[in-house]
Amino acid sequence: MPSPKDRWVDWYANTLIAKRRWLILFFAALTLALAGAASRTRLDAGFFKMIPLKHEHMQAFSEYLTVFPGANRILVNLRWQGDGDIYNKAFLDTLRKATDDVAFIPGVDRTRVSSLFTPDVRFIEVTERGFYGDVIVPPRFSGEPDELATVRRNVAKSGVIGLLVQSNLKGAMVRADLQEIHPQTGDKVDDVDVAHRLDEIRKAYASENIDVNIIGFPVLMGELVKGLTGVCLFFGIAFVITAALLYAHTRSLKLTMVALVVALLPTVWLLGILALAGYGIDPFSILVLFLTFSIGVSHAVQMTNAWAQEVIAGADAPSAAHSAVRKLFVPGAVALLTNALGFAVIMRIEIESVRELGMTACIGVLLMIPTNKVLLPALLSHIRLERGAMTKARGAAAKRGGLWWTLSGSAARRPAAFVLLVCCVLLAVGTAGARYLTIGDIGDGAPELRASSQYNRDYASIVGNYVVGVDVLAVVVEAKGYEDDACLHYPVMHAVDRFEIFMRGVHGVQSVVGVPDMAKVGIAANNEGNPRWQALPRSRRALQQGAGAYNPDLGMNTDGCTAMQVLIYTKDHQGATLAHIVEEVKRFKRENAIPGESPRIDLSFRLAGGNAGIMAATNEEVARAEVTMLLSIFGAIALICLITFRTWRAVLCIVVPLAIASILCNALMAALGIGLKVATLPVIALGVGVGVDYGIYLYERIEHEMAGGAMDFRTAFYEAIRQRGTPAVFTALTMAIGVGAWAFSPLKFQADMGILLAFMFLVNVLGAIFLLPALAAWLLPRCQRRCSGAQTQADLRRVTP
Repeated sequence: MPSPKDRWVDWYANTLIAKRRWLILFFAALTLALAGAASRTRLDAGFFKMIPLKHEHMQAFSEYLTVFPGANRILVNLRWQGDGDIYNKAFLDTLRKATDDVAFIPGVDRTRVSSLFTPDVRFIEVTERGFYGDVIVPPRFSGEPDELATVRRNVAKSGVIGLLVQSNLKGAMVRADLQEIHPQTGDKVDDVDVAHRLDEIRKAYASENIDVNIIGFPVLMGELVKGLTGVCLFFGIAFVITAALLYAHTRSLKLTMVALVVALLPTVWLLGILALAGYGIDPFSILVLFLTFSIGVSHAVQMTNAWAQEVIAGADAPSAAHSAVRKLFVPGAVALLTNALGFAVIMRIEIESVRELGMTACIGVLLMIPTNKVLLPALLSHIRLERGAMTKARGAAAKRGGLWWTLSGSAARRPAAFVLLVCCVLLAVGTAGARYLTIGDIGDGAPELRASSQYNRDYASIVGNYVVGVDVLAVVVEAKGYEDDACLHYPVMHAVDRFEIFMRGVHGVQSVVGVPDMAKVGIAANNEGNPRWQALPRSRRALQQGAGAYNPDLGMNTDGCTAMQVLIYTKDHQGATLAHIVEEVKRFKRENAIPGESPRIDLSFRLAGGNAGIMAATNEEVARAEVTMLLSIFGAIALICLITFRTWRAVLCIVVPLAIASILCNALMAALGIGLKVATLPVIALGVGVGVDYGIYLYERIEHEMAGGAMDFRTAFYEAIRQRGTPAVFTALTMAIGVGAWAFSPLKFQADMGILLAFMFLVNVLGAIFLLPALAAWLLPRCQRRCSGAQTQADLRRVTP
């Protein structure tokens, strides 16, 4: 007697075939509407979208964002290529114009623009009459030789060499901070537009004698957006490869076109829905669109293959579509729901860009349920399979029969034991290799781009010519409870000074800048510049001699020194370097508990920002999120499989191959030098989401063939792989070849994603074909593995080639 589930599926299939014409018209109208909306899709990159704002370090960053900016910083460096150094009229005129152009870029905080031509950059000297200071460049600078000499002297006295002027005096920098919200319009600052304007500055001032180097988050986003042309090209190549292989597989132009169109529809619908909802596409989420297409192809091939088998067996098109829906609706819907739930768990990660990626993937997969389980069979019911395709399918089925029967040997216990042994060895190797996976960036510059990219060349040029470096980790020292200026209390200044000295000895730290150091310079200057006085005096009155360093306008402290900033410039921003520095900061805090002068006084060190500080916090969040994500996605898959198949054995048979593939992927990332970060974190989830389809389709067919003891386990697996294995292997190979072509992309993060996804596709399908039956051969009870007698030797000979 049919189960309630079977009766419901029969009713659904009958209704679908009866209403198929109306359904096709409805989907056509819906596609036209959403395609029109998709044309308005925009890119939506944002600096704060990449930050885990709920991380403990980022709470301090958010609290002091308006007081201590600088995390989203733009550096524009002009290098003199001609004879001599920068002290010539041509270079300084160019620097002045570039400073003005940078200051007037929409979104740049004009009060936070610094160069030799801005009023915040000054020199101070001690003369017989006392202190004297002024701006670096005279107000009416005309480039005369005496004025050039004055600028040279002022720069030497200002202390900006290595900060705003190259150490070799062959270049000077414009430094600017970018805001998230435009103060005049209230709109979000467009990073891509900022990148375009910076690129115009590069073109305007780059010449035979002057080279322009520009780095910063907007510039990185601009490079990624430029690379999207290549991304689209490689998407097109992957699409053509998929179409060619699909046609070679089916020899049917009709089936090829229908499968590709239906696989593309969720992507078009997704873009339209996002545009209607007011969302854009983050550059790092672009690759999800192709993943949506890949999953769509996988399910479309399963449906068209099931339909073609029925047609070859003699059924007409509507009857074949009806039968395909009955066979594939439950496993296909379960697989898609599992994918969607797996992608949904990515949204638990407290990084907005990753959440958007999870949301995009989840919606895209859910859209495949109506396109694949409703529209595709409705279209197939109107198709007449070509005679050549039928002949090709019959011949191919006969040839593959022998191969599938041979591969089904892994369902016997002895071969299964060998398969399990091999998998245990791979698991051990993968586990050992995955231990070397680095959290965060590996290498210098932006790992999302090739080493030869303009951005990474500019980064190397700037880092190599400035003392302090470009990566800074900011620590905020809070001194609360003082009724007057905390900078005038020796215990506070001494504690900060000890912290600075400690951090200078940490491996990976290039330099440290803080209020005590600046105060020491002022105190020595007040004592005839004697270096012996360059220390922190214990008396309040003596500390007042360094009052110039306590000015909030310098951006190092707040009024009353209730918060002081210590800037730790790092040698690079690699994950291991930042993790070590952050751990040393935490160790200092643990080992140097600093008592206040009274119970009401609180002195604390808080990791609070800087671009390196944000990277460090992001790396910590990624490390935590990896464990949470894997537990969530495998828990979700296990739960749905348990509800569907109602046995823990099915859960293990489906989940274990996916888990081993994930571990091997981590080992591959470590071997290829790919760090685990925001851009690569979702690879495992996406790979698992695609791979789980193979296991669910195969296990459902095995269970169906073994129902009532009609077949033994090996024969049931043979039937399952004969019906479901061919489209699974074809899809895996096709998608692996398609994404494998990404390895030649100019964007390194796309190349890395292509390699990893191709690996995940292949390993997951191999796990479904070999490891799943091997596990079932040892997990299923003997009474289930052997035929109950309903199947005769003649039946076995019939299915055995």
